[in-house]
Amino acid sequence: MKRFRVTVEGKTYEVLVEAVDEAEGGATPATVARPRPAVSPGPGEAQPAESVKAAAELDRPAVAGAVPSPLSGKVVAVAVTVGSAVTVGTEIATIEAMKMNTHIFAPTAGRVAAIFVKPGDGVEEGTALLQIE
Repeated sequence: MKRFRVTVEGKTYEVLVEAVDEAEGGATPATVARPRPAVSPGPGEAQPAESVKAAAELDRPAVAGAVPSPLSGKVVAVAVTVGSAVTVGTEIATIEAMKMNTHIFAPTAGRVAAIFVKPGDGVEEGTALLQIE
């Protein structure tokens, strides 16, 4: 067992963590590939079924320039609108998970071509939030 000190919202806790090894008969964590939900194309765009399937198999959003959600949670705010110019690091959305807000930032510069979510929507990890062209 290892002892760790963790601080959450200014409160410090001491926790004991036990490593479970295969030799002890326990299970070791395995990496599981999660299927990503198919992303609907933006207005006026047709998305061939083959490309949606291929993108899902590659574990990435089906729409080019899509910004995926880094975690599962509820969309609290979308900070941009369609047509907004963004630079790398511009805040684009906020997602709440486990009573904590996570701010999502633009990974690339460009214009917001489509927004796929709205405040109140539940999203899974990897769900496309918006598209930047």
